[in-house]
Parts: sequence; C-alpha cells; structure tokens
Amino acid sequence: MIKKTCFSLVMMITILGIVGAAFAFEPGNERKGKYLYRSNCRTCHIDGGTAPALGPMDKTQAQWERAFETYERLECVAEWEKLSDADRTDILTYLYNHAFDSPSPATCE
Repeated sequence: MIKKTCFSLVMMITILGIVGAAFAFEPGNERKGKYLYRSNCRTCHIDGGTAPALGPMDKTQAQWERAFETYERLECVAEWEKLSDADRTDILTYLYNHAFDSPSPATCE
C-alpha cells in the first residue's frame, strides 16, 4: 500500500513538473514574430551582412531562450532595445517554434 502511494505521489509530481515546464515559455504571436525577425534582425543576419548569418535552425530552443534572456550582453543590444517586450516575445516565439530541435524546424527563411 505504501509503495502504491509513493509511486502515485512521484507520478503526480512528475506530471506537474512536465506541465509546469510546458507553461514556462509563454508564446507570443508567431506570424508577427516572423515579420519582425525579417524586418529587424534578418537585415543584418544574412550572408554578407554586418552580423553573422543566423536563422531559426541555427540554435536549439534552449539556446534561443538563453539568447533572449541575456540579450543585454550582445553587441547589437541597442537594436534589441528598440523593440518592445511584446515584439521580442513574438520574435522568440517564431525562432523557438522553428529551432533546430523543434517539431517543425525552419527549412528556409
């Protein structure tokens, strides 16, 4: 009886952890994010641009989240700060949803 209770408790905690992790990333508007990425970021992050070429598949979902959490360290921080928090969230949603390890990685930009 104690084993069943412990097992049930462990399963409940595991399920709650998984559900909690799923809600940790609050998605924005992916379509708007794609537009904002293309009009604000892609202009520099293309082959031959002023910054290294960079697209959604160049990072994993976790790497994109880290990049957006620590953007203040990047050389182009001034460009990031021109965007609202909502715009940055929308761009992250687009990049996250099409990252290298996502269920639907971007095949072209």
